[in-house]
Amino acid sequence: MTADQQRRVRDLFEAAIDRDTSSIQSWIAREAADDPAVRDEVLSLLDHYSRAGAFLSHAIVDAVPDLFFDEALSPGTAIGPYTVIRELGRGGMGRVYRARDERLGRTVALKALAPHLVRDPSHRERLRREARSAALLTHPGICTVYALEEIDGNLYIATEFVDGRTLRDEIASGRRRPESEVARTARELAVALASAHRSGLVHRDLKPENIMRASDGRLKILDFGLARFDSHPDPGGPRVSGAGGVPNVAAALGCPGAHVTQPGTMIGTPAYMAPEQINGGAVDTRTDVFAFGIVMYEYACGMHPFEGSTPLAIVARVLDSDARPLATRCPDLSPGLAEVIGRCLQKVPADRYASASELAAALEAVTALSPGPSRHATWWAVHQVAVSLLYLAAATLAWQIKEWVETPLTVSLFLALGAGCTIGCVLRGHLVFTERINRAHLAAERRRTRRATLLLDLLLAAILFVDAIIVSHVGALPAVFAISLALGIALAALVLEPATTTAAFGDDG
Repeated sequence: MTADQQRRVRDLFEAAIDRDTSSIQSWIAREAADDPAVRDEVLSLLDHYSRAGAFLSHAIVDAVPDLFFDEALSPGTAIGPYTVIRELGRGGMGRVYRARDERLGRTVALKALAPHLVRDPSHRERLRREARSAALLTHPGICTVYALEEIDGNLYIATEFVDGRTLRDEIASGRRRPESEVARTARELAVALASAHRSGLVHRDLKPENIMRASDGRLKILDFGLARFDSHPDPGGPRVSGAGGVPNVAAALGCPGAHVTQPGTMIGTPAYMAPEQINGGAVDTRTDVFAFGIVMYEYACGMHPFEGSTPLAIVARVLDSDARPLATRCPDLSPGLAEVIGRCLQKVPADRYASASELAAALEAVTALSPGPSRHATWWAVHQVAVSLLYLAAATLAWQIKEWVETPLTVSLFLALGAGCTIGCVLRGHLVFTERINRAHLAAERRRTRRATLLLDLLLAAILFVDAIIVSHVGALPAVFAISLALGIALAALVLEPATTTAAFGDDG
């Protein structure tokens, strides 16, 4: 093959890997119709390319699970003091079960480590060290490790059971998130990661699948199974609120600079690796910062910053290409927040934040300057106040109806409506207070109170409607007023509130 043909093969191959796989062959046949040798060579390269990249997207444990795992434990199986409830999932480290600790009466996530990982004594010791190190990380944003159990020659790690969904599930939903939600998620994740970095622990496998949002809205970092100790841990960095310090884990275990897994090997998930990690180079806290940047970029706009048609293309772009600026894909994101995430994605480790502590401080600075969830948040607060005034009007009208037609029924309706209006005012006042004082937890509080306020509003509307029927024989005007107020409260709950909430926060509560 001549030099011109080789150059043409290279150009066609590089153009083909970015095309839709369903049309590649016909496109190559058309572009290289005049030279069958070039066409066949490009098709051969693409075939090898696709097979070479398969290992990056499909774990070997999924292809041949019996090679690594014993048979899955069935519900009800007793493992020492634990009773298996159901299997939650599996990965390269082993199977994870939801189980009950009969000693303490609590639900745990029980990781049964894969047999091939525990046969080698040195590997068993590294796994013990990993469990002990993770157990020392006492931070609300990190999944708590309860115990390391050795039962019948097998190793099990019992951890906190987190009921919720992963960031991968949230990204897959396709919903565009407002800046307030992106900023809150970034801030919580950085603060939790900073706690690990100050302890000398580098996660090395930070990805959406390993980050869970619990049912109360708080983030939890999971699975430190591929973690390693940094021989030069973050000495503390700038202190930020909520990032409590813990002692250096390596020193606490008496093994400064110890590695939970061996250096020099490519450990982790390639699509979320930093360039130095892919190349088998030195890994430190800045490696986690790069993974943080990928996670938050993807969370903000739903696209991987180094998106490619295949896993191998993603890895190639991580090594050779710069990420497209986040501001071009998410124009609604503030420049400061987009710049912080962009700095995390720098190829050279020295150009990134030195650790998650420094990253968390930068996020705190840019979010402190943020004007709030959106320019519509004020209207959302006005809506809460307006509905509270409707409550007051409803209670006043119920009292007046009780005065006009005093029967046991109207008295009971007045008492019920008065109690309901008081509860509604307290709940809505709590939300307005949270939005002004503790905005980071507003989304969780809205989710927690949404059903209660909706049911309460519909109940109050029903009570007013009954009052309207009772007073109708006394006068048409008060009856019409009661019906109108009942309809106003019901429509505000079913139509207006979802609209104002969506405008202010990008969701319906």
